[in-house]
Amino acid sequence: MGKFFEIIASGNDAINSAVWGLPGLILLIGTGILLTFGTKVFQISHLRHWWCETIVSVFKKDSKTTKNTDKKTISQFQALCAALAATIGTGNIAGVAAAIVTGGPGAVFWMWFAAFFGMITNFSENLLGIYYRRRNKDGEWSGGPMYYLTDGLGKRYGKKWLAPTAKVLAVLFSAFAILASFGIGNMAQINKIVLNMDAAFFQNATLGTIPGTEIDIIHLIIGAVLLAIGALIIIGGLQRIARVAEIVVPFMAIFYVIGCLVIFGMNIDQVGAMFAAIFKFAFTPAAFLGGGLGVLIKKTMTQGFKRGVFSNEAGLGSSVMVHSSSNVKEPVKQGMWGIFEVFFDTFVVCTMTAIVVLSTGFIDLSTGAPVAGANGDTLVSEAFGQYFGGFGTAFVAIAMFFFAFTTVLGWSQYGSKAVEYLFGAKGVKIYKVIFVLMIVSGAVIEGGLAWDLSDTFNGLMMIPNLIGVLALFPLVLKVTANYVDRKIKHKDVAPLLSYDPALQKEAEAHLDEE
Repeated sequence: MGKFFEIIASGNDAINSAVWGLPGLILLIGTGILLTFGTKVFQISHLRHWWCETIVSVFKKDSKTTKNTDKKTISQFQALCAALAATIGTGNIAGVAAAIVTGGPGAVFWMWFAAFFGMITNFSENLLGIYYRRRNKDGEWSGGPMYYLTDGLGKRYGKKWLAPTAKVLAVLFSAFAILASFGIGNMAQINKIVLNMDAAFFQNATLGTIPGTEIDIIHLIIGAVLLAIGALIIIGGLQRIARVAEIVVPFMAIFYVIGCLVIFGMNIDQVGAMFAAIFKFAFTPAAFLGGGLGVLIKKTMTQGFKRGVFSNEAGLGSSVMVHSSSNVKEPVKQGMWGIFEVFFDTFVVCTMTAIVVLSTGFIDLSTGAPVAGANGDTLVSEAFGQYFGGFGTAFVAIAMFFFAFTTVLGWSQYGSKAVEYLFGAKGVKIYKVIFVLMIVSGAVIEGGLAWDLSDTFNGLMMIPNLIGVLALFPLVLKVTANYVDRKIKHKDVAPLLSYDPALQKEAEAHLDEE
């Protein structure tokens, strides 16, 4: 078993270096910058509008945002919660801590930098997802990069050679999404749940390992329990996943943020030094890294970008597959939920984790170096334990469980939609069985490998998706301008809602319901 994992790790390292090299980072950030300025910095220039149309609308009386009468779709708020369920995971806790331990405090700045432009990347992905979605044979919406590659890039420019190229990209994206669902969406999440649950509740357990292997029996038992819970929810499909996410996600996020704010309040005297370290080491290599500017780019920026993408998934095209199931009619409106999704995931939840890590003494703010023995996997848990004792450690373990396990639920839907595109509805049933069984693998696999595989699959998904987004850049601008003219400037112009004339007509007929 150990030799097998070594072979996988060796091959993964080679692919990871290629995918997350300078060209990949330029593609990721460059796309966000282009879209940001193309939409006239929509996330800032229309901040009040998208804020009111998303999270504020949830609290309005008789709001359509949280209501849904169509059993084949989910509400806009459920779509957000299901997407946040998939994005708010180990990347927000262990991922941020690992980025700081590996790349220094400056990694936080680059996480913010990527997220700012990632807001519009996610906006554009969701817009395209709604515009190019269609109903499957069961009457459910199917959307995602594979569809806007096939029907967008493949047909938009009237070039015959683009159709087969777009189809290949769509197939590649779907294949990478399935693999990513096993990595970022399953094994990496389960692995962190098991490590934190073991550290919090089973430190004195002495069951040992399975004879002839290195598999910890406690880890295997936890994995089996998670498998059973996962099967009950995942087999129930998107409706069940959405209902669970709608209940769990808001509460888990709020409680975690409150806990972080309490620790922040206890260390309020560190706020100046903390933010100074973030900005200082974003542009100056941390002393413990060494190697000058080259290492700054390689470790600090790369760690910030990679962990940011791991956390908010902007650029991957993954969350589009659940946002496309929303009952919304306006592509731009679901796009705005994408802006909020990245904002809340990175600027709120990830920042809270960074505050805990940087303000509790585990990082030397003068050098940027982690203290001896600092472990990104359990750093946040140790920080909470330092201030709240055993309760704090247990709190983080429970938070990690909810954060990570809801990510598993969300990603099962992403993988299902990718399988549906490649193999049809029959393949989805087989995929779900395999996905659920893979939960046990995540419980016993070596943690570092699970993270490395996730980074690689993220990058492989990112490439075909961003090619599609860039190719459809003019359409994103056109649909966005059309929405701004109608909803903000109140001009009398025909709406742009779907690539399909029949779906366009259907959406127009129900547009007043939103």
